[in-house]
Amino acid sequence: MALPIHIFRSIIYIILLVSLTMASAAAGDGNTVPLSRGQVVYAPVYSHIYIGDRERPFLLAVTLSIRNTDPDDAIVVTKVSYFNSEGTRLEEYLKQPVTLERMSATRFVVHESDKTGGSGASFLVEWETAKSVSPPIIETVMIGAQTQQGISFTSRGQVIKEK
Repeated sequence: MALPIHIFRSIIYIILLVSLTMASAAAGDGNTVPLSRGQVVYAPVYSHIYIGDRERPFLLAVTLSIRNTDPDDAIVVTKVSYFNSEGTRLEEYLKQPVTLERMSATRFVVHESDKTGGSGASFLVEWETAKSVSPPIIETVMIGAQTQQGISFTSRGQVIKEK
């Protein structure tokens, strides 16, 4: 028994639609990395946290790490600014732009004894390059130790502006 022509056409149409959908999904398989020519990145920092019922400050050393993830091209870090909990700029870390070659990294340190940033401190990092590249990973690492207690954690930067 043969299928009526309108049912046969419907089946063919569905098969074609499914095939095109699968081909489209395979072409955009998620391996596309968003590229950028520059960004402003906000990185949260905790120069201290509070412990105990009395909210005693636990001082932390902070390392801001900027890692160029592009395997082919350099990026230029143009600005690294450190702010306290109230949003007051405390320090500009760069006197001149710094070039990070492909797959290289740099760091900036806030010493454990420096409590001016507070628990809501932050960095703003600006970077740029002549052509579109894989954006850098920008993280802060906080670490501290008192008596027999130690703590460490990280925080990832968040892009707040594309250049």
